[in-house]
Amino acid sequence: MKKIILSLAFVAVLFSCQDKTKEKLDEATDAVGTEVEQKIDTVGQKIDTLGQKIKTAVDTVQSKTGKALEKSAEKIDEAAKKLKDASKK
Repeated sequence: MKKIILSLAFVAVLFSCQDKTKEKLDEATDAVGTEVEQKIDTVGQKIDTLGQKIKTAVDTVQSKTGKALEKSAEKIDEAAKKLKDASKK
């Protein structure tokens, strides 16, 4: 009789531990899921920021390149005029 009561008590403890373990596992899973979502959001924001910085840098380079080309074109025009004037003399 004692063995049966001890066996039933042992089985009851196992089942109650399983419930607590499942609850802890569910809580841990939720916590990990939340943390992963936060990290993904953070990475997404950083990627957006980096994309904006790259776009700004590209725009700056294009603007500077355009200005340099305009200056070069003006110098070429001046040189061409000088050559044209020199050839007339």
